[in-house]
Amino acid sequence: MESRPLENKVALVTGSARGIGRSIAEDLASWGANQVILDVRLEDCQKTAAEIAEKYKVKTIAVQCNITVKEQVEAAQEKIAKDFGTLHILVNNAGVLKDNLLIRMKEEEWDLVLDVNLKGAFLMTQAMLRLLMKAEGGSRIVNISSVSGIVGQAGQANYSSSKAGLIGLTKVTAREYGARGVLVNAVCPGYVQTDMTGALPEKVQEELRKSVPLGRAGQVKDISRVVRFLCSEDAGFITGTVIRVDGGMATGM
Repeated sequence: MESRPLENKVALVTGSARGIGRSIAEDLASWGANQVILDVRLEDCQKTAAEIAEKYKVKTIAVQCNITVKEQVEAAQEKIAKDFGTLHILVNNAGVLKDNLLIRMKEEEWDLVLDVNLKGAFLMTQAMLRLLMKAEGGSRIVNISSVSGIVGQAGQANYSSSKAGLIGLTKVTAREYGARGVLVNAVCPGYVQTDMTGALPEKVQEELRKSVPLGRAGQVKDISRVVRFLCSEDAGFITGTVIRVDGGMATGM
């Protein structure tokens, strides 16, 4: 039987109904962590929660939440406290793209991306710290940033700014709550094959592949397994760190 080093832990991954978020939830569940599947569409959450519970034999709950709305975030925190009584792992994964050249970028495109990618992580972290600080054996926060937050990308003034801000939030939270047993790190994916990147024009995808020294797009498991490591006891002396998982895309930056 596969080792389950996260047995009886409780994990919350935002945007976990599909994509990288679902892969992170599945990898954590494969090590025994019970799951809070949180996303904006309840039916998607319920479907994913049921499938993960069946496959990995863990407890799951489905929570519909718009992470940019403080009242909904606080309601999610109350539901987790009621259903599980604790929280050991928070992964701020939910994110959106609204690319445009800076001179053409609409204010609403800027606001949406900053609200979801950065404000959402702030609201979730602020609310969930009440549970994370009390978790037996310590707790983890992993923020999913991006190499775009390190190098900047043309057409992504909003996205790059939000992901750079997430790195700053990671470092501040690590300093403020390390003494309370909360370890906080950021993971920066590069070009990863997802529904979101798959919708890009083939020419754009080819250029992205050429920018990766390994010559290929990353897979969601490349990201989720690094997150799982950071949530394990093996990462018990790692906090405030930014880990690139990008096939060498941002080497030297």
